[in-house]
Amino acid sequence: MCRGLHFVGLAGPLVQMRLGPTGLIEVVSPFDPVTQAQLRAVRPAGRWLGRRRCWEFPLEAAAALEARLAGRFPTAPELARWLDWLRQPLPPLPPHRELIAAAAPEACLPDGRQLFTHQRAAVRWLLARRGAVLADAMGLGKTLSALVAARGLARRADCRIVVLAPAGLHRHWRQEAAALGLVLELHSWARIPAELPEAGCVLIVDEAHFAQSITAVRTQAFLRLARHPRLRAIWLLSGTPMKNGRPSQLFPLLAAIGHPLGRDQRAYEERYCQGHWREQGGRRLWRSQGASQLEELQRLVRPLLLHRRKQQCLDLPPKQRRDHPVSLDAAAARGFQHQLQLQVDDYRRRAARGEVRRDAEALAVFTALRRIGSEYKLAAAAALVRSLLESGDAVVVFSIFVATARLLHAHLGGDERAVLLTGAIPPRARQSLVDRFQAGERPLLVATFGTGGLGFTLHRARHVVLIERPWTPGDVEQAEDRCHRIGMAGSLTSHWLQLGVADQLVDGLIASKAERISLVLQRREEQWRRRALPEMVRQLLERW
Repeated sequence: MCRGLHFVGLAGPLVQMRLGPTGLIEVVSPFDPVTQAQLRAVRPAGRWLGRRRCWEFPLEAAAALEARLAGRFPTAPELARWLDWLRQPLPPLPPHRELIAAAAPEACLPDGRQLFTHQRAAVRWLLARRGAVLADAMGLGKTLSALVAARGLARRADCRIVVLAPAGLHRHWRQEAAALGLVLELHSWARIPAELPEAGCVLIVDEAHFAQSITAVRTQAFLRLARHPRLRAIWLLSGTPMKNGRPSQLFPLLAAIGHPLGRDQRAYEERYCQGHWREQGGRRLWRSQGASQLEELQRLVRPLLLHRRKQQCLDLPPKQRRDHPVSLDAAAARGFQHQLQLQVDDYRRRAARGEVRRDAEALAVFTALRRIGSEYKLAAAAALVRSLLESGDAVVVFSIFVATARLLHAHLGGDERAVLLTGAIPPRARQSLVDRFQAGERPLLVATFGTGGLGFTLHRARHVVLIERPWTPGDVEQAEDRCHRIGMAGSLTSHWLQLGVADQLVDGLIASKAERISLVLQRREEQWRRRALPEMVRQLLERW
């Protein structure tokens, strides 16, 4: 084989350097011992991707690759453009003190507001870092802090401001930007752009935990932007950077901000995620859903991850949680138990016939059990909400299930008395419904967690009722803290309705995951032990 030839097959060039989906350099070549040895000697080191049949290198290895390969590999046009930008870097940024002066965090905003002390500290902290995760608790004003910091870069380095945020939050970002006189380029997670402005930009990523699965297409597109040569700074905003309590979810965020731990996924997972090979169905699968060395992980990520709780920053009215065990009358209890038993018996029959998939089937049955419980909690939920409304307080109700939210909305007066917020409502119409609740036109808002628990301010409520809880503590915190935030007039009570063993299992799971998250984000000495949810559910169904 002549190395100077450009081999072309049905799928395109067999020999080339190209830009990978996550913004890294991919080197594609048929097996050649000399070339393979040369690639192994390149520094920074690359890794072999078996599924993509290519080598992968960081952009910093571009010069070494070009020197080693001596132009023998054609460069794809997209990668060639990035390499040209690397050879012509943007001018260095001004000193930190000049950026802070330009950001002017101490000055009153044009609309008369003034940043809180913790927000001013966040502005200074962000401007000292080209890559960072602002992980303050929900309701501490991360949006405004990031925009004021970006104002400093826009004024002193002529940076464009690019924001990646859920489409439902774009209105909020526009309002805050208009209050500062800033122009934004807004993009949604559903349509992540392939390129950034050539003149240089600061990228602000809201709800960054949307990128917690390294194999997801949107995570790969997000990482591509994070590695773009014209990026001046990248700041990730998320009140739940480890939404499900798994250190593996933190890796994409660390990779995006250029943290040293984000350079080698396999080493990270072996050290902090109990990564190991496992035989399943005659195949070797890599498992990395555990957690270990969390105190060390917390110490290493702390310089680039800022997490503060509300009680550290604000003198907010207190938030308390109150459990409400649901009691059923004899007939309802028999019906509830009968429906649960039908689900479990059907699961056992299929398991005996070998039709049950190991994890997914058990979780599907568990979700069905929770849906049945949600239906039988409706009467108690309606009675509780009526009693809270009679006291004159505004109430927000969250449910996992759309059917439950719709039924409760209908039971409590429909549109004349309550606002209903589900995924069926177009994103552009959701804020107007929230505004009606916030303005006092309706005393009740009923929502699903996935729709109402993200991005909205509901601080008029004095009570939040959770008919069920999601499996992840991050979703629970997000929902409660829609109401517990700056501007609230009084204390907040979160009511948790509990019926049956499924609720007990989920609530216990939330507590153990929350402990794991606290151990990574804060200094804590407690140790914990937790089994995987599918294993717990399977044992529950076996003992039923």
